[in-house]
Amino acid sequence: MITTKEALQRFEETATHYIHELDQFNIEQLKEVPSDNEWSIGQMVQHLISSALVMQLRNLDQCLMPSQDPLVPRTEKTELGAAVFAQGSFPPIRIHVPPSPQYTPEQPASKEQLIQGLHTVIQRMKEIEPSLKKTSKENTMPHPSFGGLCAEEWFLLVEMHYRHHLLQLDRLKQGLVREAT
Repeated sequence: MITTKEALQRFEETATHYIHELDQFNIEQLKEVPSDNEWSIGQMVQHLISSALVMQLRNLDQCLMPSQDPLVPRTEKTELGAAVFAQGSFPPIRIHVPPSPQYTPEQPASKEQLIQGLHTVIQRMKEIEPSLKKTSKENTMPHPSFGGLCAEEWFLLVEMHYRHHLLQLDRLKQGLVREAT
């Protein structure tokens, strides 16, 4: 497993890559949905930002401040979770979740909103990384598919998740290029 410092560096590089990629599109292109069962580039970036801030980093924070409640059991990783962390990445497959109001990201209001959101996640990751050295791996919060993850694993998950969506970004960009020709 890579260190949190290495993960932070890789995360910053990946998030900066997304920011540079956004430069080549106008807001209409960023909102363009290729088909009924896909997201626009803007929605995909919204998903990355909100999943990091609302789910992954919030769960990480919970691991840093463990509950004193003995009714909250420590959960183990699932087989899938153990495989993902052993590999250090998600499998290179498309993961499709049916559209729903709770899961489908909103279209961005502006390109600046996306860029600012990515910068916010970068800043939070930089702030959090030093505190991970002194946290117990015993404090976990459950992930819906991967089981119990400790603070360090939630941190690593953010980087893996951003890297995983690079495949989707490339696919969506190709669709825009084909449409323009």
